[in-house]
Amino acid sequence: MTAVTLTAVPALAPLLARGALRSPFKRPAADAAFPRTRLVLPGLRVDLVKLAAYERVCGFPTGASALPVTYPHVLGFPLAMRLMSGRDFPLPLLGLVHTSIEITQRAAPAADGAYDVEVWVEGLAPHRRGTEATVVTALRSAGQTVWESRSTYLARHRTGPVPPSEPRADGRAPLPAVAEWDLGGDVGRRYGAASGDRNPIHLYPLTARLFGFPRAIAHGMWTVARCLAAHGTGGTAVVRAEFRAPVLLPGTVTYGADGGGRFELRGGGGRVHVSGEVRAG
Repeated sequence: MTAVTLTAVPALAPLLARGALRSPFKRPAADAAFPRTRLVLPGLRVDLVKLAAYERVCGFPTGASALPVTYPHVLGFPLAMRLMSGRDFPLPLLGLVHTSIEITQRAAPAADGAYDVEVWVEGLAPHRRGTEATVVTALRSAGQTVWESRSTYLARHRTGPVPPSEPRADGRAPLPAVAEWDLGGDVGRRYGAASGDRNPIHLYPLTARLFGFPRAIAHGMWTVARCLAAHGTGGTAVVRAEFRAPVLLPGTVTYGADGGGRFELRGGGGRVHVSGEVRAG
């Protein structure tokens, strides 16, 4: 794998536009070639104003000495977008669905620290609904990895005969309700401003309808961050979360937790939007 060192954070708007323009020409397949480039951004320092905006919209305490456990994903997102909008990435950026994330935090990253951010595509895999890509983000301090994530992104396409869908339920009863949150229609815009992820499906009903949604939907990473803020995750930890159904905005959701490591976000009728688990690292 070839390492490419960047001198500045890539601008997201041109990458989104580039990825959108290239999307109709992509031919996704699990055996397609994918970029073998590791993007490295050395010496990155956190913008504390943007960090505070992120903390507010996600429900984390503001002014903490350590970064929220989900914030390094925001730091690496421009690099991931540069890879996924590139000509050599085989999946179309438009319609790409973030399906899961696994985070390993080996030490709580200081908010005022300097970090080397690295992002690469680990591989592609077949999925019953298309092709899935795994994108890895790593945060390093003084040569040591303090935080790492693996995100899966699904491109839906025909894969031949599709077996009948299996129920999503895992047979478990709903987790005990801890809190109910009324979500405003501006959550996607506020999170987009703080994170830089201004995908049109999250912004306005009109832009969301262009992609088949009746209203704007919350970012998957906002939903898991909001749950982890309520959970109080910090220090060393391993987090696994699955994004199971979109959260329409505005709307009301219920945060459930079992008092141990499991958590979930449910909507009307008990529909599970996010399920996950936190354990000590």
